[in-house]
Amino acid sequence: MSAPFVFLPGWCVGRTPVAAAVNALGGSIVDLPGYGSAAPIDDFDAAIDAYAARLQPGTTLGGWSLGAQMALAIAARHPDKVGKLLLVAGTTSFVQRDGWPHAMPPAMLAEFAAGIAADAEAMLPRFVGGFNRGDARAKAVTAELLELADPRPSGAVLASGLNWLRDVDLRADAAKVACPTLLVHGAADPLMPLAAAEALAALIPGAQLARFDDCAHAPFLSRPDDFLARARSFLND
Repeated sequence: MSAPFVFLPGWCVGRTPVAAAVNALGGSIVDLPGYGSAAPIDDFDAAIDAYAARLQPGTTLGGWSLGAQMALAIAARHPDKVGKLLLVAGTTSFVQRDGWPHAMPPAMLAEFAAGIAADAEAMLPRFVGGFNRGDARAKAVTAELLELADPRPSGAVLASGLNWLRDVDLRADAAKVACPTLLVHGAADPLMPLAAAEALAALIPGAQLARFDDCAHAPFLSRPDDFLARARSFLND
C-alpha cells in the first residue's frame, strides 16, 4: 500500500475509538472540523473542499459514519485525490427523504438534536448504546466506546455536525465515485440500516459490500479481527 491511508472519524466521539484499527492498518486520522485542534467549518461543501485540499493525489481515504459521508463526498468531488475508498457504516443520507426510506425519520433527529443542545453529556450514553443495539456484543462495545470517546467538542460544533446529518444528501455524488470502493457494514446497524449500505453500494460503480452479521454501528470494535482482515485485503489489493 504505497498511497497514504487517511481516515475520518465519526460525529461526537472523536478519533480514539477508531485509532487502534486505523493504526493497525498503517493509516493516520484527520479530525473532523472543530474536533481536537482542527478549525471549525460550518458549511459541509466548504469542509469537503478544505479537506480534499490537504490530501495527496491518490490517497486511500476512509471514514466512519459522518466521516464516511465526508469521505464519499471528497471522492466524488475531487476524484484525483482519492485512489481507494473505505466506507465504514456509510450512507448517502442520514435521514429519510423522498426515494430514500433507509434512514432515521427527520423528526427523530430533531428530537435528538434538541437533547444534545440541552445536555450533551447525558445524551452520549443513550446515543452510543442506541447505535450498538442489536450487536452480539452490544454491552461490551458500548462500554468500550464510551471509555474511548474523546472530550466533546463545543456545542456549536456538535450542532453543526447534526445539521449536516439533517441536510446532506449524497445520492448524486455516489454515482460519480470512480475509485475502487469497499463498504463495511454491520447487518444489525440501527443508525445506518443495512438497506442504506446496499443502496449506496448499488449507486457506486463496482463497489464491494462486506456485511458483518450480528454487528451494529462499530464493526472495528465489535469484530476487530474480521474488520482488519477485510479492510487489509482491500487496501493491499
